[in-house]
Amino acid sequence: MKLQVPFIQLPMSFDAAALEAEIAALGEGPWKPHPQGFAGNSMLPLVAADGDPDNEAFAGTMQPTPHLLRCPYLTQVFASLGATVGRSRLMRLSGHAEVTRHADQGYYWAERVRVHIPVVTQPTVRFECDSAVINMAAGECWIFDTWRQHRVLNDAVQSRVHLVVDTVGGGRFWDLVNHGRPHDAPRTGWQNVRIAPKAGEVASFACERVNVPVVMSPWELNDHLGLLIGDAVPHPNLPQVRQIAMRFSRQWQGLWFEFGEREEGRARYAAALQRFLDDIRGPSQPMVLKNELRWFNALMTIVGKFAVSDAASQAPATAARQREVGDNA
Repeated sequence: MKLQVPFIQLPMSFDAAALEAEIAALGEGPWKPHPQGFAGNSMLPLVAADGDPDNEAFAGTMQPTPHLLRCPYLTQVFASLGATVGRSRLMRLSGHAEVTRHADQGYYWAERVRVHIPVVTQPTVRFECDSAVINMAAGECWIFDTWRQHRVLNDAVQSRVHLVVDTVGGGRFWDLVNHGRPHDAPRTGWQNVRIAPKAGEVASFACERVNVPVVMSPWELNDHLGLLIGDAVPHPNLPQVRQIAMRFSRQWQGLWFEFGEREEGRARYAAALQRFLDDIRGPSQPMVLKNELRWFNALMTIVGKFAVSDAASQAPATAARQREVGDNA
């Protein structure tokens, strides 16, 4: 998700030692290699589709895994965020390893913010986002702009372990963000509430049940197109691309008010989407975004694959094979 600043510290903190003890009690068995095979990266699933720690899907009914339910304080941390939770994990970065520089792209990342709560860390661990560089201290709570280029460097011997919660947020969550502290703002006078563990209490919290649209609403479509056009590096083709996108969004809105999500309109939606992709591919190919991503590739991963449920079968084969990018910070 794009934010106004690279990093925001939320006004809450946690008992990192208590979290570390719960995690250590799980043992090494639940830890898995990172699904994209990044060297030195491993993860432990806490919230997953159907609560299945072996299910790496981005979509589905998200539920706590058995590992999370064995950790009462971890569940309390989730509940304290006041958010509707998506797929979430513990993420471990071994000593002298890194998360390579990248920007998150894909439909999943467009509307979700990534919450980081360091459990085990060292002062030398560097989290870079755009030109900002910070160290997230143990027990702090941070979000960052995943739309910008970012990377993590662990130059220590000890592993870094973070609780990483993906969420679209919620009313109370965004209240916390509004009272948060940008990374470069002074700490003087800023209040940070300590959330202490409650012994044995397994807390409940809201999880995603709806993640991917059957048909993308025109309002959501306009948000995505607005982000892509607004973040484009100036290029002579940009006015043409903007015109093609505006025509498509108006056509999509007309179809929406005629069919909504009804099955009878799906072929019309898919045909309109394919014409749009054919029209915009050529003029947009030389264009890039301010975060260095290729403009058309970002369009495909955010809109092309998800605007209508069977769009992947209608879109070019290369686009259908694209994967969500940005799952390792």
